[in-house]
Amino acid sequence: MVNHLNPTGIAILGAGRWGTHLIRNFLEHPQACIRAVVDPHPEHLTACRERFNLGADVVVASEWSKIRQLPNIEAVAIATPASTHYSLIRDALQQGYHVLAEKPLTLDADQCLELCHLAEQQQRQLIVDHTYLFHPAVERGQEVLQSGRLGELRYGYATRTHLGPVRQDVDALWDLAIHDIAIFNHWLGQTPVKVQATGTVWLQKADQTSTNSGLSDLVWVTLTYPDHFQAFIHLCWLNSDKQRRLGVVGSQGTLIFDEMLTESPLTLQQGRLEPKGGLFISMAQSYEVLSLEAGEPLRRVCDRFLNSIRQNQPLPISSGWVGAQLVQILCCLSQSLHQGGEAIAVPPLKIER
Repeated sequence: MVNHLNPTGIAILGAGRWGTHLIRNFLEHPQACIRAVVDPHPEHLTACRERFNLGADVVVASEWSKIRQLPNIEAVAIATPASTHYSLIRDALQQGYHVLAEKPLTLDADQCLELCHLAEQQQRQLIVDHTYLFHPAVERGQEVLQSGRLGELRYGYATRTHLGPVRQDVDALWDLAIHDIAIFNHWLGQTPVKVQATGTVWLQKADQTSTNSGLSDLVWVTLTYPDHFQAFIHLCWLNSDKQRRLGVVGSQGTLIFDEMLTESPLTLQQGRLEPKGGLFISMAQSYEVLSLEAGEPLRRVCDRFLNSIRQNQPLPISSGWVGAQLVQILCCLSQSLHQGGEAIAVPPLKIER
């Protein structure tokens, strides 16, 4: 049981790039106490102990099995490769721990559903670190869309490109798409009913003995929502033009989230076209930089995870069910990608309570 008077004891699984961000945030949070850090690479553990000046009371270990029953652990935060998520999350929930998992929840939609049901059976919270859903620009953007300032919504677009890092376990679709799909779903309050994806492989082609077509470096995604709104996403890790940009277009303007513009990431560009003498004339054009609350998104994730534990209440914005839905969409996109861009219907999530 969680002691509401004492900090929540947490074990961090994975001390790589993202794991160290989790360690930093939980160390700085007054309601958290890191009890253990697990990573198979000794150099990662040594670097973490030195960088964060971890006390002798923080156990470091190379395997989850060595600390899984350590006293005073109430929750685990998992930042390990996605292929390890299912077994780690399942065991942690069975041990009675609350879980914060890095995205994607797993690589299989049925496994995701199993974990969601297990969390409910155990009366434990399963939350997925979809960090962008906690970004002040995404929160404010949802308010703008709900206000109706864009008019009738028409379509969306996103670009997520950079020169690496190139993954060797998943393609650019699984590496990059989940962020933009999560934002579109959140802003629209809907999930796609049909998806399509096409890709190109340059770097990691399939060998003659392989049954797959290699890992796509470039992927084009189309999402179709129940109200016929469509979103188009461009993903590439072989493009030196680094972009992190997403927009929603309406009849009265466009809302743009550009992460590369650190001083003004969210803008509203309003304007419309009106017919005049057989032509279309632009009217009421304006450009507005939208003010945002301060705050690191991951810090918000950690704070709301801890609050969810203390209240033992779900976090609907990024629950295991949200993570499962996103994995199901990615699975359908993978099917489309491997079938040459064929449109794939996304079945409803099988939530059986």
